[in-house]
Amino acid sequence: MAKLGNPKNTIEILNKYKFVFQKKFGQNFLIDTHVLDKIVKAAEITKDDFVLEIGPGIGTLTQYLCENAREVIAVEIDKALIPILSETLSEYQNVTVLNEDILKIDLKTLIKERNNGNPIKVVANLPYYITTPIIMDLFERQIPLINVTVMVQKEVADRMQASPGSKDYGALSLAVQYYAKPYIAANVPPNCFMPRPNVGSAVIRLLLHQDPPIIVKDEVLMFRLIRASFNQRRKTLVNGLNNSPDLSFNKEVIMEALHSLGLSEKIRGEALSLNQFASLANRLSELN
Repeated sequence: MAKLGNPKNTIEILNKYKFVFQKKFGQNFLIDTHVLDKIVKAAEITKDDFVLEIGPGIGTLTQYLCENAREVIAVEIDKALIPILSETLSEYQNVTVLNEDILKIDLKTLIKERNNGNPIKVVANLPYYITTPIIMDLFERQIPLINVTVMVQKEVADRMQASPGSKDYGALSLAVQYYAKPYIAANVPPNCFMPRPNVGSAVIRLLLHQDPPIIVKDEVLMFRLIRASFNQRRKTLVNGLNNSPDLSFNKEVIMEALHSLGLSEKIRGEALSLNQFASLANRLSELN
């Protein structure tokens, strides 16, 4: 039975192993059973599921995953936590702990060997400093995924699901929404963690698109356009793209592309939807 959602049990295990929190790993352990239940519910974990957990910590969420999933692979970078996980997960026969860096492990081979290459679900309480690199790495490596349910900084969750024209809308919004449909399942205050972080958190589920939400001929170009348009938010889209060292379009070509799409030459990047960025990339490819 899962026991680590109880703060008392968490403190006991940490003291037993004289565990020292590592700032470099951004370690904040959950101590709220309601939040743990919400994560499992948001991820829609069933007994048919193969789950990859990133950063299990002392195994708090891992225990809940083991009780609800068919199989769990937990990847933990901090070797000091491995002995603790051996104890806290000793009752479960459906979990494997790997002392690895999630950004370096060959996930495609792992999934092929352990789940016949079938899509998996990813669950994680991510260190805030590395949230975006891990999520984008999962997407860009084209790991077979059903959904990704993660605990992230509230501000980051808001940016992931932001719409054009809002203050939170940016390159991250577009990148995430190109691959998945975001849904904020719960807001989580600092007192749900040990130690307490300085900011609020949120549980966000990213449901992978089965089919691409847009048609774009040159995905690399589209993301270059997106990055360039948000690198200088106060500039018009024309100036932002024209000044970018990653692009080679002159102003006349950019303006012609915008006009052909019915867009003003004074428009800013934050006003464009994902579909409009795709159309712009397609049009610039034709003009070039």
